[in-house]
Amino acid sequence: MSVALLVLPDFLLVALGWLLRHKLGFNREFFAGLERMVYFVLFPAMLFQAILRTPISAGSALLLLQATAAVVAAGVALAWLGGLALRAQPLALASAAQCGYRFNTYIGLALAVSLGGAHGQTTMALIVGFAVPIANIVAVYSLARHGGSNLLRELLRNPLLMATLLGLAGNLAGLQLPGPIDTVLARLGGASLALGILCVGASLSWQGGRGHGRLIAWILAVKLLVLPLAALGAARLFGLPLAESRMLLLFAALPTASATYVLAMRMGGDGRMVALLVSLGTLMSVVTIPAWLAVAG
Repeated sequence: MSVALLVLPDFLLVALGWLLRHKLGFNREFFAGLERMVYFVLFPAMLFQAILRTPISAGSALLLLQATAAVVAAGVALAWLGGLALRAQPLALASAAQCGYRFNTYIGLALAVSLGGAHGQTTMALIVGFAVPIANIVAVYSLARHGGSNLLRELLRNPLLMATLLGLAGNLAGLQLPGPIDTVLARLGGASLALGILCVGASLSWQGGRGHGRLIAWILAVKLLVLPLAALGAARLFGLPLAESRMLLLFAALPTASATYVLAMRMGGDGRMVALLVSLGTLMSVVTIPAWLAVAG
């Protein structure tokens, strides 16, 4: 089956989310509540359990983490350097830059299962679990610095960051959950992917970004075109196996997370421009993700 057909179901869920929100009467309040449920309960449960179960001491896993760090660092550097070269307004740049290196984990994990089965999901969970703290710390720091928020308070309030840190701590300590608790987390996590992707579709917005056209174009180019190239280079540099290289490429090619809009709005950033970036990136990734995966073979 072609890559395009494998990724099509998840993008159809994005389209369904948009239809539910804009054409079928499910209002903003409904999806706002659903988004909070996914963001604060369902997805942290999935992330915590996936990281807790994933071996992180093997040499291949350490190489994968190094490659992941290199990709995220490249996204941060390119987003900020390009924005500074374009002389973007500080708050606009702090809001938009996160769209150059943050990633839609819902889509990533769903596609990882379609493309790589259980091994693909485990690999993507390890990538995501390591990348979430880095990306969130940089994004929160940037917005806290320019938006007047408290960095430590925002980090402690971030459920994805806390779930990741707790999962890593439990993993390193050899924690094993009791059967009933493990089952509850599995069921919560299983509900997170489809609901999360529906929320992605519902959050798409085509307004905003006036006066920031060049900055928006640069951030989209970094996220959808340059970062996958960086992933291919990192995979070769660190000698990753083919399956891990493919998951790293998928990670780098993912559109920006809708949580970037939530963070920008909560911390006084330019939420409307971020919403436009998320929407355009998600739409364009319908073409770019299959194209990059086809390049990788």
